[in-house]
Amino acid sequence: MTALVAPAPVGAPGLGALLLGLIAFAAALLWVHFRRGRGGESGAQDGNPSRLGTWLQAAGFLAVAAGPLRPTLQAGSAAAVGEAVLVAMLAGACVGIFLSAASAMGSNWSFAARIRRDHDLVTWGPFATIRHPIYTGLFALLLAVALALGHWRGLVLGLPLFAYGTWVRVQAEERLLHIRFGREYDAYAARVKRFLPGAF
Repeated sequence: MTALVAPAPVGAPGLGALLLGLIAFAAALLWVHFRRGRGGESGAQDGNPSRLGTWLQAAGFLAVAAGPLRPTLQAGSAAAVGEAVLVAMLAGACVGIFLSAASAMGSNWSFAARIRRDHDLVTWGPFATIRHPIYTGLFALLLAVALALGHWRGLVLGLPLFAYGTWVRVQAEERLLHIRFGREYDAYAARVKRFLPGAF
């Protein structure tokens, strides 16, 4: 078990970049949640499987984050600075993608899969190139956590948990969208990939 969680050497700049990235993501999440308001919720349908998916994704993050640290890289070294830059880029990508997607979704955004009476099929913004941009952003954040903490081996357990949780959420969301929009959603899904533009 020790071999599985033994961390790679990391530096304080990367840890600082991760902390700032997590704070920025939490602030963005709270801002979007409270900005959205509660209008139209009476027409919502909760998707319980998506809640399970959320917990599985969280377990994936926990599996990657758990374990000891080895902050032995010199703060000004090329390795420590390079690590910090990559962590900042990954965390920044997550925050940017999340804010862009949440802005495009407007009042459609929620933690759990559901459909409002006035729900729109959002095909603009980041949704013009991928159907589930927020999950792509969360994957970038998962990599940022692994890199900043030196817990690449934690991905052995964390990545399958995160991937399965994401798949559970995607299935719940796409089922509701298909029920609500039918052929319009099917046509959108046929031309736009789930996670990577033109690839996957």
